[in-house]
Amino acid sequence: MKVLVIGGGAREHALCRSFSLDPDVTALHCAPGNAGIAEVAELHQVDALDGAAVAALAGELAADLVVVGPEAPLVVGVADAVRAAGIPCFGPSKEAAQLEGSKAFAKDVMAAAGVPTARSYVCTTPEEIDTALDAFGAPYVVKDDGLAAGKGVVVTGDLEEARAHALSCDRVVIEEYLDGPEVSLFAITDGTTVLPLTPAQDFKRALDGDEGPNTGGMGAYSPLPWADPKLVDEVMATVLQPTVDELRRRGTPFSGLLYAGLAITSRGVRVIEFNARFGDPETQVVLARLKTPLARVLLHAANGTLDSEPPLNWRDDAAVTVVVAAHNYPGAPRTGDPIEGLDEVAAEDAPHAYVLHAGTRRDGDAIVSAGGRVLSVTATGKDLAEARERAYAAVARIRLDGSQHRTDIALKAAGE
Repeated sequence: MKVLVIGGGAREHALCRSFSLDPDVTALHCAPGNAGIAEVAELHQVDALDGAAVAALAGELAADLVVVGPEAPLVVGVADAVRAAGIPCFGPSKEAAQLEGSKAFAKDVMAAAGVPTARSYVCTTPEEIDTALDAFGAPYVVKDDGLAAGKGVVVTGDLEEARAHALSCDRVVIEEYLDGPEVSLFAITDGTTVLPLTPAQDFKRALDGDEGPNTGGMGAYSPLPWADPKLVDEVMATVLQPTVDELRRRGTPFSGLLYAGLAITSRGVRVIEFNARFGDPETQVVLARLKTPLARVLLHAANGTLDSEPPLNWRDDAAVTVVVAAHNYPGAPRTGDPIEGLDEVAAEDAPHAYVLHAGTRRDGDAIVSAGGRVLSVTATGKDLAEARERAYAAVARIRLDGSQHRTDIALKAAGE
């Protein structure tokens, strides 16, 4: 099977790593990729938002499967263009991807499907914003209705900060605050059958102790020793299957990766948000634990034959990923700094720990930073404590001037 992955972040590197170990995959391509992905896949330059260009590249490569990684290409309809060219594509249509592209659309789908979520207001005027903020009170949860690369959400006790963020958005969703721990649950679907993956938890705040601004994610771990063993079954029954069924009923079936961000509140499970693709950095730990070869499963989803797939198999190992971010992230990051120590991780820590590239590029013989979240260091172990130890030992080998990372990823869950 020839596979083409669209994207160039740590999520796509994790996908490419899984495909490179998959006996069904005979050729692996990525566009545009990054310096790390180049080690396992042939890279191609393409505008990931240009559906015709992506479809043409897939045709030239005689790809058997195209996997669209990031949300922006999905929301503009790249998957539709690939399918229109007769090539199987893993990723929802433009219409179905609005589940992530518009918070208001997602709320409407959840209301129709009876999916439990936070009460909310959709606001377009200052008067509506003030009414909504007053109705819910602090802490305020303010979400840009459109795509914001994981950074369009402000959760704050400061009314003026909440109002300022709301006023900066063309359309905004203001909702009640959900208490309790958060869980990420992915599911692969062909629009009818839903195949859940294993839960993970990520860390959105920039600093230890869940302090600082929201980010795209600073680390993640799996499994969740504190979670109810029946959680996946409950979320399947109350969230994932009803959402997929509702989108199919509307004539816009969702085929691809459905990501549910959940809060385990004092009143039960509530949906915080949906994403229409693999989440980053949760993908890194989820795929580190997946035993089932991935390509065949995604091809069945793309072809509408997922009902022929048995349940997925998982390793007993735990996995932890720690994001190494550039100076000043999540503000305007400094780029172009050389990254050292990658060879040391490969020599000393593999196969239990490895580096997945995000914002990197090659500059001559050097690999330099090229974005805010630069690398993810992922490690496995017999339990979360061992996986944590291995991950942070590998992080310590990496040298990037001004870089930052959280030191408490999975700390509480590991019982340390």
